[in-house]
Amino acid sequence: MPFLLELKPLTSDLLTAAVELDRLCFGGLWTIEGYRRELNSPNSDLLGLVIKPAAQESRKINESEKEKKEKLALIAPSSPLLIGIGCQWAILEEAHITLIGIHPDYQGKGLGQTMFHALLKAAVARQMQRATLEVRASNQRAIALYKKFGFREVGRRQRYYQDTDEDALIMWLNGLHKPEFGQLLESYELLCRDRLAKSGWYI
Repeated sequence: MPFLLELKPLTSDLLTAAVELDRLCFGGLWTIEGYRRELNSPNSDLLGLVIKPAAQESRKINESEKEKKEKLALIAPSSPLLIGIGCQWAILEEAHITLIGIHPDYQGKGLGQTMFHALLKAAVARQMQRATLEVRASNQRAIALYKKFGFREVGRRQRYYQDTDEDALIMWLNGLHKPEFGQLLESYELLCRDRLAKSGWYI
């Protein structure tokens, strides 16, 4: 089902929704106090992906989009609905991507890729030179996404995830500060938007 979306820094009014989404995606990784710390930290980028209320959609659109967007407005929620969260830490010259979560009902639609792209774009804006993350060894969909952006596996943490005793793969990407990576991000921004549009999503 298509909706109007907004990807933006998380705000305090969405903290309770973030904790609930965290529970659905990660089984309760961070508390509301943890999210509040990230929200207030100058070294964190905490992003939310929100389904926009129809009444808030006011930007100008061309005639070819108008009919589609009017139809979407009929099914948009009456208040913002948080369906995605992402966070990264800026540590010296490194961006540590700490979480990406998409509501289970909205997975497989390109939203995770869109969130990941936004985090990398934020890292570039902070002039980070490298990025790193950890991922479950069994999460082949996520691993494929990270490799698409140039990440490579550099190590493994044995039995890192306590809920399943599963290993974590450590992945790294160098060269975020180079012009060619900026060009790559630009090309992937178009791909992300196209991927969403094919499913009728607008951001």
